Amino acid sequence: MPATASSTPDGRVPSQQDLDTLSRQLNRPVRDVVEIPARCVCGNPLVAATAPRLSNGIPFPTTFYLTHPVLTAAASRLEAAGMMNEMTERLGTDDELAAAYEKAHLSYIAAREAIGERAGTGPVPEIAGISAGGMPTRVKCLHVLIGHALAEGPGANPLGDEALAAVAPWWTADRCYCEGAWDNAAPVPNKDLSRHVKHLNQQEK
Repeated sequence: MPATASSTPDGRVPSQQDLDTLSRQLNRPVRDVVEIPARCVCGNPLVAATAPRLSNGIPFPTTFYLTHPVLTAAASRLEAAGMMNEMTERLGTDDELAAAYEKAHLSYIAAREAIGERAGTGPVPEIAGISAGGMPTRVKCLHVLIGHALAEGPGANPLGDEALAAVAPWWTADRCYCEGAWDNAAPVPNKDLSRHVKHLNQQEK
């Protein structure tokens, strides 16, 4: 079990408070969250596990969605510093790393299928064989890799582990960084402006 996961048997099942917190973290209504696979030491969500098909019918390959604002900001800093390009270059020259990253890709798909079964989503052929974050041949989103590393624990994703270690100047698993990261007193967002909703609206026109 990842160090950041809740130790209670039902700790992965999101409560209404979890869902409200996620909505405030993301500044939009949270959608189709099945589990909370990683939590802050204080209990707040770090990662949301989303159903592979959203309730509006759109396939959603990004199973492990990084939500904590401090972590998402740290991942963005690493991306801006060029870490994704450096990692992708290494995948082309380091066979051992490439093999481990391929294994992470397969693990991600297996985890998504298992979550889909628990959510009652069933098979989603539109994203069969597709994971997320650029796996297995490149790196295009550190948020995805960090989310995978937190959700599945050390060793599940080698580049996710590296990125998680690299955010240490801003976030570490042994401390709470929630105070001030979002406004707990703010109304829970109720208007979703995400691209997934826009895409559905365009399809319906």
